[in-house]
Amino acid sequence: MSAIQVVEGSRHPAVLDAPGGELCVPGAPPGPIKLSLIIPTFNEARNLPELVSRLTSVLDGCLPGRYEMIVVDDDSPDQTWALALRLADAHPALRIIRRRGERGLSTAVIRGWQAARGEVLAVIDADLQHPPEVVERLWAEMVKGADLVAASRRAEGGGMDDWSVLRQALSRGAQLLGLCVLPRVVGRVSDPMSGYFMVRRSAIERTALSPLGYKILIEVIARGRIGRIAEVGYVFRERVAGESKVTAKLYVEYLRHLLRLRLSFLPARFPKFALVGLSGVAVDMLVLWLLKGRAGWPLTVSKLIGAELAIVNNFLWNDLWTFGDLAALQGDGLARLRRFAKFNAICAAGLALSVGLLDMQVGVFKMNPYLANAAAIGVTTGWNFWMNKIFSWSVPASLALPAAPQRRAAGA
Repeated sequence: MSAIQVVEGSRHPAVLDAPGGELCVPGAPPGPIKLSLIIPTFNEARNLPELVSRLTSVLDGCLPGRYEMIVVDDDSPDQTWALALRLADAHPALRIIRRRGERGLSTAVIRGWQAARGEVLAVIDADLQHPPEVVERLWAEMVKGADLVAASRRAEGGGMDDWSVLRQALSRGAQLLGLCVLPRVVGRVSDPMSGYFMVRRSAIERTALSPLGYKILIEVIARGRIGRIAEVGYVFRERVAGESKVTAKLYVEYLRHLLRLRLSFLPARFPKFALVGLSGVAVDMLVLWLLKGRAGWPLTVSKLIGAELAIVNNFLWNDLWTFGDLAALQGDGLARLRRFAKFNAICAAGLALSVGLLDMQVGVFKMNPYLANAAAIGVTTGWNFWMNKIFSWSVPASLALPAAPQRRAAGA
């Protein structure tokens, strides 16, 4: 009987049925498995044997008999799933899921976690760009009590192997974008784009996950009950075999994912802030029409005046309505002038951010300019709201609640 027939018949003991339904990780079943490492694959037959061999060598040393590796393959044309089955004969810790309908790296990881038995859940790319030997260091941090450990290209000892200036700039730009939209999530790790990490099952079990694209770490941090986070530096390697999965579509999905997470955690003040922003657009357009269209003023001068009057309009409404309670605590007079100066500076930076995002999306990723502009506006709105919430209308230090005391370490 061929390997293909065995997989299709699901008769080999290493074969697992693909979970379905909601993307929610169940509680851990009782058993000896401590670590479940998911390897999502699509056309990775040339890389998988070396990856599995190196992972087995490392994990047999630090977790003998207490780990499992689960290949979740999206029905690869190169039959990665069939090769994985043959590898399972020599590597008893290896299990295989072949998905035929659902596609995508993020959902593949979660489906693997749903079928997993370990107390700690992990993911590693199959293309050998993530050094398998780093798994031991990740596990060591989990043993120390971390809820999540991420392999980071930007932590001490980390880096990128021969990345071009453009690629590094795009990576940094994506991180900056994440910081603008989700500062309290993305800011918790130095490399939020990492796809190589471990997380304690208890931190995400019974939590509905809804990732887009391939950056699942942000989803896990945003929706999980993540306490202590540790990082381990590693050098990201260039792909040796197979084709890269990074495309402009993945960038768009990353952007959509950020915005969807942001919308799911909107504070109560945000709708007011957005409504005020719409009134500012109306002011901007009206002034531009009056000065350029009716009075015949130069376009640039008309636009600058319109933009500044829109900022004044937005500040007054936000100061009186959106953040009125916080403004009252800070006071009027010079305090209001200081708030206006901060608001003006933040909005100017937001405008520069919007233009930069628009140029990058259209020039580098060849996105539709109107779609790109809408995305830039959404990101800039988030930037303006959070930066102004932090710097322009923050709670006065004299009224801020004291920080809760940290828990003492055991035995201290």
